[in-house]
Amino acid sequence: MTTCPYNPADDGAQMAFDGRMSYGDYLHIDQILTAQAPLSDAHDEMLFIIQHQTSELWMRLALHEIDAARRKIAGDAAQEAFKMLARVARIFEQLNNAWDVLRTMTPSDYTTFRESLGQSSGFQSWQYRLIEYAVGNRNLAMLRPHAHRPDLTERMEAELTRPTLYDEALRYLARSGFSVPDDVLNRDLRQPWHAHDGVQALWETVYRDPMAHWQAYELAEKLVDFEDYFRRWRFNHLTTVERVIGVKRGTGGTSGTAYLRRMLDVQLFPELWAVRTVL
Repeated sequence: MTTCPYNPADDGAQMAFDGRMSYGDYLHIDQILTAQAPLSDAHDEMLFIIQHQTSELWMRLALHEIDAARRKIAGDAAQEAFKMLARVARIFEQLNNAWDVLRTMTPSDYTTFRESLGQSSGFQSWQYRLIEYAVGNRNLAMLRPHAHRPDLTERMEAELTRPTLYDEALRYLARSGFSVPDDVLNRDLRQPWHAHDGVQALWETVYRDPMAHWQAYELAEKLVDFEDYFRRWRFNHLTTVERVIGVKRGTGGTSGTAYLRRMLDVQLFPELWAVRTVL
């Protein structure tokens, strides 16, 4: 007994796209799939390029969500921001999973094309820097790798004039009746966040009676959830680099794993971690 092959057109599927928008047209697939240009004959260079290109796409989405979440919190619509913050955490979970693929590249594999990278390095990712600036790690020295691009410098400088995600969360709590110290609400936004006893006391109030402060409690946990995945991403970055190049210097001139280890000590929302000790 023979059967005819299934034809999706019989169920109404569109099969002709002359003059009509297709899947590939909408997503600009041709441009995406021709954006890989290895500079060597090494097999694993394609893996290296796609790993970093896809990471940049996820970072673009993370910036989109963080920016929207800040606007929602600033507009006292924190509940609507929770979904966006949860999505950012899942984005970093996806970015974490990507390290597993890159770790299939051995040190021997990497040496076959490392010299082709020149001085280029993930350290120079302007989207990653914008994410750090948006959530509070405002290290002004990190403007320098982008000084050759006035458009990027302008974008980063504009970000430094805006309240961070954490600033917006604390301003929201102040508008909700919590006692947020004036020096926190009026701080120099260009500077990185420094742990503040008054902010820790505020969060302690929230955590000691979450049912009475449920909105603030949920906001706190969404921030912690994001930073948890963000810190895992940093750790996985460190272990991947150590596995592939040991303790050699990075292509961009950083100290490699020593630099990445220092970044592990940076906390975005330090009071939310410290409050766990005093409860």
